[in-house]
Amino acid sequence: MADLETLVNELPKLVPSLKLTIGNSREIMQQILLINNIREQLRNIQKTIAQEIRLVKLHKTTVSTLPRFSTVESLFLNDIYFGNTDINTRTRYITAKFGHSNTEISINDLQSKIDAWIEWGDFLHVISADILSDYQLVSQLSSDINHSSLSTKLQELSENLEINLIFSKPKILHQQVQQISNVQDELLLVQQRLNYIVNTIKNSHSLLTILLGISTFCGKSGFTLEWLDDNQELIISSDGKFQELSDILNDCELFQQEIASLIVKINNLTQQVEKSQRNVDQTIQPETVINHPINLIPKFASQKGFHAAFIIASSLVFLSFGGWMIKKQIPHIQQMILSSNQEANAVANFKSALKLGMEASSLVQNSPHPLIVWQQAKTKWQQAIDLLASIPEGTSVYPQAKSRLLRYRLNHAAISKRALTEQKAMANLQAAQKLAAEATFFVQNSPQSVLALKQAKDKWHQAIKLLEGIPKSTSTYKQAQETLFSYKTNYASVLIKD
Repeated sequence: MADLETLVNELPKLVPSLKLTIGNSREIMQQILLINNIREQLRNIQKTIAQEIRLVKLHKTTVSTLPRFSTVESLFLNDIYFGNTDINTRTRYITAKFGHSNTEISINDLQSKIDAWIEWGDFLHVISADILSDYQLVSQLSSDINHSSLSTKLQELSENLEINLIFSKPKILHQQVQQISNVQDELLLVQQRLNYIVNTIKNSHSLLTILLGISTFCGKSGFTLEWLDDNQELIISSDGKFQELSDILNDCELFQQEIASLIVKINNLTQQVEKSQRNVDQTIQPETVINHPINLIPKFASQKGFHAAFIIASSLVFLSFGGWMIKKQIPHIQQMILSSNQEANAVANFKSALKLGMEASSLVQNSPHPLIVWQQAKTKWQQAIDLLASIPEGTSVYPQAKSRLLRYRLNHAAISKRALTEQKAMANLQAAQKLAAEATFFVQNSPQSVLALKQAKDKWHQAIKLLEGIPKSTSTYKQAQETLFSYKTNYASVLIKD
């Protein structure tokens, strides 16, 4: 038990470091080594916990007799520095990654948590490898580091517009005008950058592409992948501030409003300059107004003829006006019917999307699962995404659909990753079985051939490596572990005489 407590005391140093800072490729490579080291230590702790539980069961006592390891607050939080983090986001992050701060950690809780941390480490390892293998992605990340964050840039432009125009000094005024023009040009670039970020994060199905949008948003500040919570909401940190992707999109909406305000300010300053220029260059002449008499009612030769003509004309005008009014109302009525149908369809699609999301979530509870389950969940998430994306702006459920769309896309990306991992595990198992069959064939048919035995031993070795590489989080893991022992035995039994 003393060994277990010693290992548990290492967790406050290990788990907070289980994160990935996106930036320079060399730094990512160094972080991979650290992440792999932490994963290995977490697996050792997990093995020790499993041994303790087996010993307790062997002595026919209950697992509840094992010690509880204090609270999250005392175990982790004293060793974690959060900077100027918003308290709500900080609490959400702590709860997602470490658990409720006022709850004692039982050995079973700890075992479950370590499983989640190991899985997060596996995820970071895969993402790191994907980033480093994509040259264009690395180049873009390196480029973003040279630019200010979006918030910093807007703050800088806002400060540059704090100008008191000096009309009495033409030279200074010229410099101020040039400054306003420069801000206007840069503001256009910021607007383009903002549109790219929003479109990339909202519409991309690839996590790597989403990371590019976040990188453009954060710029020099950089960002760190901190955790992927139970709702598949990615939590990142930048400049000591913890955010979810939806928080970044909310910031982008605020930045859009700020840009609009700056544009108004630029227009006001420009108008002041133009007005001043007109006052200097022009002499305003008073306008001459010429009045022409207007004869509204022509004189007719016959007053009686006028009345008859007027009545007929009035009738025609009334009939024409009535017909025009009816024709005018038809598009309005059609629009009302269309809007009503659009609202009904939007509500129906939103409800169907929620149902599909719940079904997809239920499917993947209590993992691991075989590949077909992950594929079914992936399909349901995609169907839900398509329904949410079809909901038009202006309907009552559009704001909710917009909010859920991002979360569902992250769910789809996470499930796709799990499906890919499961598929790769199955492929490794099948490849190992094929190699084992070939090795057995060599041994049985050429037991005296040194070359055949070497080939058999090599194939057993390859098969063992494939099985060892199958992650614990997959449904294939248990079968791989059961097969692994016999493969190692067969490998050791192949004796090659010199």
